[in-house]
Amino acid sequence: MAEKMLQFVRLQQRQPEKRDAAERRGDWGEVYRAYAAEAAQQQASRCSQCGVPFCQVHCPLNNNIPDWLKLTAEGRLEEAYEVASATNTFPEICGRVCPQDRLCEGNCVIEKGFESVTIGAVEKFITDTAWEKGWVKPPAAVRERAESIGIIGAGPAGLAAAERLRTLGYQVTVYDRHDRAGGLMIYGIPNFKLEKDVVLRRAAQFEQGGIAFRLNVAVGRDVTLGELRQRHDALLVATGVYKARDIACPGAGLPGVVAALDYLIASNRKGLGDAVPEFDSGALDARGRHVVVVGGGDTAMDCVRTAVRQGAASVTCLYRRDKANMPGSMREVKNAEEEGVRFEWLAAPEAFTGTDRVEAVRAQRMHLGLPDATGRQQVEPIPGAHFTLEADLVIKALGFDPEDLPALFNEPALAVTRWGTLKVDHRTMMTALPGVFAAGDIVRGASLVVWGIRDGRDAAEQMHLYLQARAEAPAMAAE
Repeated sequence: MAEKMLQFVRLQQRQPEKRDAAERRGDWGEVYRAYAAEAAQQQASRCSQCGVPFCQVHCPLNNNIPDWLKLTAEGRLEEAYEVASATNTFPEICGRVCPQDRLCEGNCVIEKGFESVTIGAVEKFITDTAWEKGWVKPPAAVRERAESIGIIGAGPAGLAAAERLRTLGYQVTVYDRHDRAGGLMIYGIPNFKLEKDVVLRRAAQFEQGGIAFRLNVAVGRDVTLGELRQRHDALLVATGVYKARDIACPGAGLPGVVAALDYLIASNRKGLGDAVPEFDSGALDARGRHVVVVGGGDTAMDCVRTAVRQGAASVTCLYRRDKANMPGSMREVKNAEEEGVRFEWLAAPEAFTGTDRVEAVRAQRMHLGLPDATGRQQVEPIPGAHFTLEADLVIKALGFDPEDLPALFNEPALAVTRWGTLKVDHRTMMTALPGVFAAGDIVRGASLVVWGIRDGRDAAEQMHLYLQARAEAPAMAAE
């Protein structure tokens, strides 16, 4: 029904109702309320159904966005969910945490002049409705296969691969060193962006579909990589990257200067009801503190907004570039500003000062100079432009690097790149060890949930091809 589409010429963009900033500061609920069905249909009808769907082109999963927008506009929500879930293992998660302003919505062809279609909010509406109506089913194998597959890491890449492989009939076991499946979706992303039940219900459903989880199992400590290779016909390493980048400046080792992931994990565990001594002691609790977060990515935004909800006395984000050059989502920056976070643009830490613990951050004003070889402007200090920020909790949110997996797994044959990520054949996604594949951030470097899902699905396809070829080899040799 073509008359239902191309409504951007008469309907304005309307996001779901946004909760007031004062209300948001006092709880951990999500920022936006749910769409009413009529509003979701109207917003979906704004899609222009363009011949070259740049929203789909710029989606890492190549989601069939125009198709499920049209189905939503027509009220065919179950079909819309089927289309959305055909290319995306976790559409309900991507609808919440993807930086749509940089991906699909940022490349919508009606963005210039009419504002983009609210793709993320409609995706969330479709999948939340699907869960309510019982349309979301556990992965079901068409026929069972004898081959066993082990997956190390229960984050987006590992779980996406597990779902694909289980659907193909393989016997899949997922190992993770944490006590819940989900990786950073559980422990790294705060509730106001992604409520934990959204992740946990998927993990529970995967168990119903026959995927086995072995939690609190660390490879190299509780089991060796060699043992897993003997136990399974193929392995996938999808551990993510957890090693925090540090700041090389005086005072970086003072008590009260903490890594972003330590801070976020403590907060999320507390919200899940776990005993968290580091939080209870006050070491990782921002209540009553003057908090300075160093960094400008999405992790930094998670930290500043978490500190606000914990009741910090003040929260400041220190970033060495300007607002236009922030790597994080502009929506997250806007939300943080609304919630009372102060931003110090073009400023970098020079030293952390204090006696027994951090008391202040001495910072240096910066300016953007000429572009470097990558085309990005270089950051240069302004001589004599120093200032001091009061701080009794400093959070370092400068990104993440891979852990030393060959040492951690006690497997020196596991080759790595000069960045420490696992080296793979990018055609087959196999590592230097036969039958051992790798996917997600441990190959790509720290990235988005949606890229983890894409990599996990791609790895599952390559593992399937590998196991098929191995099964056919004896028959071909006998001919």
